[in-house]
Amino acid sequence: MSMGWDCHAHLFGPYDRYPLASERSYTPDEARCQQYLDLLSRLGLSNGVLVHPSAYGEDHRLLLDTLAAFPMLRGVAVVRHEASKSLRGLHSKGVRAARFGHRSGAGANFSGSASFDDLCRLAGTLADEGLHAELWTDCASLPGIAAQLHRLPVPVVIDHMGGFDVTAGTEGPGFRCLLELLGAGQVWVKLCVYRNVPVMTDLELGRPFHDRLVQTNPQRLLWGSDWPHLRVTPQPDAALLLQRFKGWVGHARTIERILVHNPALLYE
Repeated sequence: MSMGWDCHAHLFGPYDRYPLASERSYTPDEARCQQYLDLLSRLGLSNGVLVHPSAYGEDHRLLLDTLAAFPMLRGVAVVRHEASKSLRGLHSKGVRAARFGHRSGAGANFSGSASFDDLCRLAGTLADEGLHAELWTDCASLPGIAAQLHRLPVPVVIDHMGGFDVTAGTEGPGFRCLLELLGAGQVWVKLCVYRNVPVMTDLELGRPFHDRLVQTNPQRLLWGSDWPHLRVTPQPDAALLLQRFKGWVGHARTIERILVHNPALLYE
């Protein structure tokens, strides 16, 4: 029986064995597998989902080698439509999804990412391979693709709580769109508050958004640590993030649903 899932983390290195892509948008410190396994143990969780970072481009060796060595982990690949053949057989190797980006403004997709157009063109292949889609987007972009999301033949997981805008509030059109998609069961949402607040000390600013998502459809929610917290200073403590999540949800059965039962449907 699973003790629970962390549904969003990244690995980097060791760089002498798994070098980053020459074309990349960022250069992170190493974040090795053993460090992540130690974190899972500290969190009291039994399973983790590793998301292939764009800084590795099309080189999935680190992800696939790690999944082969540690069967309690699952993976999310990054594949563009022209490389659709590379999706074949990934499910048997522990991969359960492919990740795509559709973000607004200057923080648009990183080098090495796959786009929403790639998702639309690959959706049939994903379905055939038993994989779902994960989408890094934001509430400014979401209304423009909501109709297409309704038509996709695969489950779609929205990363980082849909990139909500604290200043727009829970009644802003983008977040309302996210709630509508979630309420209809059209999407799953990963709860990860800290990415969307100005600094870690402002976590409470994210609570109204967190509460609305939990109230709307707890059967379609997941939790992710987002370790190793790329490009965030100071870095949060994932144990405190998990503690805050549990405190906000409050209800033991709902916590168990989000940490144990929901992720099992997508990742086991």
